[in-house]
Amino acid sequence: MRTTKKLWISLLIVVLLLGGAGLYIVQQNRFEMTEQAIEIASPEGKLTGTLVLPKEASQSSGKLGLVLFIHGDGPINASHDDGYKPLWERLASLGYASLSLDKRGIGGSVGNWLDQSIDDRVEEAREAIAWARKQPNIDPDRIGVWGASQAGWVIPKLAGKEPLAFSILVSPAINWLRQGAYHTRQQMLQEGKSEAEIAAEEAANNEVRQLLARKAGYEDYLAAVKEDDLMTRERWTFVSKNYLSDAGQDLKQFHSPVLLLLGQQDIHVDWQETEQVYRKLVQPELLSVAVFPEAEHSMLSKKTADSSVMALMISLFAPRHITVPGYMDRIGEFLKELD
Repeated sequence: MRTTKKLWISLLIVVLLLGGAGLYIVQQNRFEMTEQAIEIASPEGKLTGTLVLPKEASQSSGKLGLVLFIHGDGPINASHDDGYKPLWERLASLGYASLSLDKRGIGGSVGNWLDQSIDDRVEEAREAIAWARKQPNIDPDRIGVWGASQAGWVIPKLAGKEPLAFSILVSPAINWLRQGAYHTRQQMLQEGKSEAEIAAEEAANNEVRQLLARKAGYEDYLAAVKEDDLMTRERWTFVSKNYLSDAGQDLKQFHSPVLLLLGQQDIHVDWQETEQVYRKLVQPELLSVAVFPEAEHSMLSKKTADSSVMALMISLFAPRHITVPGYMDRIGEFLKELD
């Protein structure tokens, strides 16, 4: 009888602890902002996404600046599986709205993002900006962009077509092919591969590049490449359209403040090359650079990025601290300097 009572008490304690943890997680993932589902008409089919406003925006008569989010590679939805929400909240606290779209084929957006070229993505961003300018609570002269990784090829082109108020770029590469080669080497070094193994992989990648240069079809690719991890047909189409991307000359098109955010632990992008080229080609009076020693490609610490368990726990219990210290603070400082 006494044993049974102790068991029930133990179970009750576990339930209370789990319940308390659940309530804490819910509270930590309740963000101080208002999210609105939106839809934008487009010649290529509708685009869906999220407009984020400060909670007090409905009571304010003043117009808001807006940050358009431009995604990196992959099938990304508007919130990047809630990963953007801590930054959205920070931007809302500064009086900025955020606008982010589902990539084509994701959520309610029509189409397939793997059919898009970088220029297609530029035009899509322009459609989003045109929509934002028509919103009564958005200041059309204070629309800027935030973009990560692959957005580094989109935003400089966009800057040549739209009067952006500012641009925030996170871990952008300069040249598609050099970025791919850098990532291959760094990834294999991290895995402990030998120089001979790296050389063999680089030779295989060079063969793929030759196929791309010859505008080879997918069947030619399948016949020529003997690997387990082959691209899908859709991915081959996407790479064929974009592998010559190079941001170099487009960086000269910036005419408003630029914040470049880089991580020294980034194995996807050669952050030193990116910083060097930006400093050379972007007007010095427009450019601000912040380099975070512990950050990897997504502005997480390397320790967090290398542990899926740690990343999950932080995202559940402390989502506002998932990125490296100083990352969101630097964005906030940059925007305050503009006001």
